[in-house]
Amino acid sequence: MANGRVVQTADRTIGSRQLAALLPAEVLARPGYRALADAVRTLILDGRVALHVRLPAERELAEAVGASRATVTGAYDLLRESGYVRSRRGSGTWTELPDGHLPVGSPVLVGGGTGGRPDGDPGIDLAIAAMGAPEGILAEAFAWAAPRLPRLARSPGYHPFGLPDLRAAVAERFTRRGLPTRPEQILVTAGAQQAFALVVSLLCRPGDRVVTENPTYANALDALRHARLRTGSIAVSDAGWDMEIAESTLRQTVPRLAYAIPDFHNPTGALMPPEQRLRLLAATRATGTWLVVDETIADIALDVPAPPPLASLAPRGGADQVITIGSLSKTHWGGLRVGWVRATAKMITELTSVRVSADMTGSVLDQLVALPLMESLERSLPARIAQLRIQREALVQSLQRHTPEWSWQLPPGGLSLWVDLGEPVSSALSERAAAAGVHIGRGARFGVDPGTFEHRLRIPYTLPADRLDEGVRLLAEAFHDGVPLSPAVERPYWVA
Repeated sequence: MANGRVVQTADRTIGSRQLAALLPAEVLARPGYRALADAVRTLILDGRVALHVRLPAERELAEAVGASRATVTGAYDLLRESGYVRSRRGSGTWTELPDGHLPVGSPVLVGGGTGGRPDGDPGIDLAIAAMGAPEGILAEAFAWAAPRLPRLARSPGYHPFGLPDLRAAVAERFTRRGLPTRPEQILVTAGAQQAFALVVSLLCRPGDRVVTENPTYANALDALRHARLRTGSIAVSDAGWDMEIAESTLRQTVPRLAYAIPDFHNPTGALMPPEQRLRLLAATRATGTWLVVDETIADIALDVPAPPPLASLAPRGGADQVITIGSLSKTHWGGLRVGWVRATAKMITELTSVRVSADMTGSVLDQLVALPLMESLERSLPARIAQLRIQREALVQSLQRHTPEWSWQLPPGGLSLWVDLGEPVSSALSERAAAAGVHIGRGARFGVDPGTFEHRLRIPYTLPADRLDEGVRLLAEAFHDGVPLSPAVERPYWVA
């Protein structure tokens, strides 16, 4: 397996030694033109070599991999024939994707029972990496909030910064986790997605450079595209982050903003080690880049202790360039639209001004219900974590039973497996599975470059074990039904 590096250089060129370093050891040991072409294709599909990057000249790559020039020429020919590179005399050879890999059509909202089969069966929703509300806890929170609502109802109900008590509770939890925080450093939002959209709206203008992990949270990518930003990428592979490439990318692109999910990364489930967090903080500070840390899944720690906030590792004053967002969607319930931003008090005031122009204020009722949930999080979370461990094991067993040829890394936390199908048919498989009533997050939805990660599926373990097994069984039937899967992408699904 390659070492997980991605190349996104300022002049969109990858050197021969850089490309050779990404190739699997077995290809370097016995370089054949078909194996070399397959390896380069995999690097493109996996986002480790970005699209529209110029590949090394044939002679240079031949020297770097210890092969004949004829071998490299044959590999490039195969890649051209299959549509993964294009060449122009005098300009070189550039990476791209076959026409069928480019997504077309409008997003289809899949979740909460929408869609489904013609017979009205809503099917099995594996596109949403979130659970239903924990039994009893939400009802208790509503019971606690009910007698307190009349007092708040006597006011006009506009709290653009958020309810003061909830701001204080969120700040207190940051402080307990090791990041001293005052209530005026908190803005309560309608979920983490609104929090991210507000940050992007305040800090970025069309055409600004931003950097994200690749793959990353699909809806965050949608927000960046909607804002018409130029997106660079840092690969997150099964081996985790390559900080050498991350630092190089930040130095060369000097982005306005960097978006990261270091805690049980979505979709891979990877956990960024402390030393890499320090390097990321130093690199973004050196380039003057705003670092947006998404902590939405930070509490879903299944096999390791929940990490402290990344901003808590910054030197004195160094956290001012770090903006942390989070929500109750994954720990409690996505239908409770309560999220937050943690930043400097000045930044919070500026973000609130942006927020007022969009929706004036958040739901007072949702925030009031969220207050006891936030204050009792440490007591209620262990049962949630135990349930997810059971469901993760159930998903693993189902995959081993129905699709033994697929592979994955078991994540130490988070809500899903990032499954390798072994061939680039993710979108076609998701279309075929949808017809059978299973909705799934195809890999390309999580890629910075459209059409990448076509050999991946994100499969959450947020449903009960019997539903997971039925969903995997239907996926396996769609995969094994004897009709070849086309690599074409029909339409992008919305996922959470």
